[in-house]
Amino acid sequence: MVVYCLFCETEKCSTVRSAAESTFGCRAIYPRQVQHTWSGGRMTDIERPLLPGYVFLYFEEEYPEIAHFRKIHGVIRCLSDTGRQFRLSGSDEAFAHMLLQQDGRIGKTKVYREGTRIRICEGAFAGVKTTIRKVDHRASRMQVEIPFAGRAVKTWLEYEITEQDE
Repeated sequence: MVVYCLFCETEKCSTVRSAAESTFGCRAIYPRQVQHTWSGGRMTDIERPLLPGYVFLYFEEEYPEIAHFRKIHGVIRCLSDTGRQFRLSGSDEAFAHMLLQQDGRIGKTKVYREGTRIRICEGAFAGVKTTIRKVDHRASRMQVEIPFAGRAVKTWLEYEITEQDE
């Protein structure tokens, strides 16, 4: 699969996506993130653009006329690398494929709070269940107590190696 990324007017992502799909017969996605927000005195989930102004196009094979992308109202340009290569590659392509798997919708970010039960997923203590004692949001880590040598030892863990215990 070949992926391209269009840079467009921020408020036109949805219309550019629709126009690209109907004009080129490709799959098009503009990334959105689900966020918590207060509305009417209660917490609700809303979708907001994750990368305002960017639309990803997915083709089965290389598209021969990149200049046609600019004919869509609202498109500013097709992104390219320093070698004027328009198709995405490397980590950009991997990111675009992750977006495709998620249908462009990125879920809510994990929120860690003191007292939350977690399970360690990686490292020497993988599988250990514990409770968060302190959270350092700036450093994206938390302090927990891990049973070791017959006592509870305090240590700091990164968010990435844990998950909430069910």
